Amino acid sequence: MSAVLQESALPLAPRVALRDVSLRYFTAAGETQALDRISLEVGAGEFVSLIGQSGCGKSTLLSLVAGILPPSSGEVRVDGVPVQGPSPRVGYMLQQDYLFEWRTILDNALLGAQIQQRDLKQARERAIHLLHKCGMGAFLHHYPRQLSGGMRQRVALARTLVTEPDVVLLDEPFSALDSQTRLAIADEVVDVLRSEGKSVLLVTHDIGEAIAMTDRVVVLSRRPGRIKSEFSMTFGGGKRPTPMQARARPEFNDYFRTLWDELDVHVEG
Repeated sequence: MSAVLQESALPLAPRVALRDVSLRYFTAAGETQALDRISLEVGAGEFVSLIGQSGCGKSTLLSLVAGILPPSSGEVRVDGVPVQGPSPRVGYMLQQDYLFEWRTILDNALLGAQIQQRDLKQARERAIHLLHKCGMGAFLHHYPRQLSGGMRQRVALARTLVTEPDVVLLDEPFSALDSQTRLAIADEVVDVLRSEGKSVLLVTHDIGEAIAMTDRVVVLSRRPGRIKSEFSMTFGGGKRPTPMQARARPEFNDYFRTLWDELDVHVEG
């Protein structure tokens, strides 16, 4: 009995763990060090963002977690298992929605489940549930060309979640949207992902987006990308505010100035 109690007291393994991960690649011009000795953990249900200047390796880091690229050294684990290629444990939502124009919204949402050869009856029920949850329930039989950019991204999110991944990777998913739509959809995306209990890694160039949406912001240095600093986004008042509410809190401006200084952005006039 005591052995069982001791085992249950052990801390849970992080959903995502990178241990001393580096990545080098080779071109005709020679060797390039993209990432250097990255160690990072994302806990169950945690929402973490990666920011840094262009070319610092943010999207490359997501590719390592997704199993698209192998590290040159170090180890990447998801749910305690070494990443050795793409896995159903990880869902990846890209900048572009990549919806097939000849498929209905519902059929687009089912694509991942079909590729993974899942039970299509169950997948269809989950897809319909998620599309309703994303505010797309009235458009199940519409086609992508009939939707706005924000609506298309909601469908892409539902498609990512249909296969029930533990970890969701978001690579600048709102960058093609106008400012007003970005603000509106951020609230909806965060609400869906948190209600689903997902662990999330978000890559963004938008400091405000990182502050408002995530629990922790990780700043990467210039190439080769290293972890320069990390900041927890805490807001007073108990329950965490929605992204829109967070932007109105006094802490928001303080975090923004701190992160701006960390990024060391120089604007040439």
